[in-house]
Amino acid sequence: MRWLFLAMTLIAAALFVVYVAPSATSPAPPPVEAVALPPEPYPVVSMPVTGLPRGEVCNEAPAFEAAAARNALEIDTLPFSPFGRPETGWRIYAPQVASEIATACAPEDPGFANALAGWQRAHRQPPTGVLDPDTFQAMKVRWHLRRPFVVLSRATGCPPAATPTSLAAAGEDEVYGSTVIELRADALAAWRRMVADARDQDPAIARDRQALLIFSGYRAPDADDLRCESQGNCDNVVRTPCSAHRTGLAFDIVVGSAPGGRVDSTDDANRLAMSRSPAYRWLVRNAHRYGFVNYVFEPWHWEWSPPEQPGASRA
Repeated sequence: MRWLFLAMTLIAAALFVVYVAPSATSPAPPPVEAVALPPEPYPVVSMPVTGLPRGEVCNEAPAFEAAAARNALEIDTLPFSPFGRPETGWRIYAPQVASEIATACAPEDPGFANALAGWQRAHRQPPTGVLDPDTFQAMKVRWHLRRPFVVLSRATGCPPAATPTSLAAAGEDEVYGSTVIELRADALAAWRRMVADARDQDPAIARDRQALLIFSGYRAPDADDLRCESQGNCDNVVRTPCSAHRTGLAFDIVVGSAPGGRVDSTDDANRLAMSRSPAYRWLVRNAHRYGFVNYVFEPWHWEWSPPEQPGASRA
């Protein structure tokens, strides 16, 4: 019987090695990939002149690291045509996007992607945290509908020109160049308040005495018609036969340029240089407090929203 007991013991040990030991030494099967919703967005708050919105941490959003990596790549490589002509990358528009989603994080940060996902969720876009052409288009519509000229055009067609009695001339020290520039008097007063605060708050703007000077204001409709006829390039993204400048509410403001570039050149490299300037970035963060909104394709073009206009915003 002893030999039978010993044989049974050996068989049991063999069975343990064959059926139990492999489960301890074999690699575990791959886990089922969890599908998690992105975390709730950061609170939407007004962006301060400096610093981060309260509670925002730019590098601690693990769920958005992949989205951040894609944004970091596509900010300089994404092919799209947001304003009718082909462009590569969206870095030019990064300051406006950051302001729209209320973040001070860099576009390459997970915190930026997190804030973007919150904006996307709130505006019925897939909350991927990636700035794709559809998301940009949704933002562009919102930006356009903040412009006084667009609001007036939707309500009445091409807006009427400003009346001569409503206009006031900017001072010689307020204009870029020697041209006499007129604007609606209340809009000019708002611009003066804004420029005074910008120079007081940002030493880089204060040092650059050309920053925020006006190089175009009110343009009479017949003058625009003649220019369209002589230059032959109206009805495109650059010039239109019904210009916002007829209202006396549109300002073309110096926000810098690339070396050798003009203050009104739509060359992509020139607009990118403008988007990096202290003057432009201050305007993006603060101009709405004075009633000004930007036509985003042109960093220099800002429109004042008069209080009597339906839908005028002081957000």
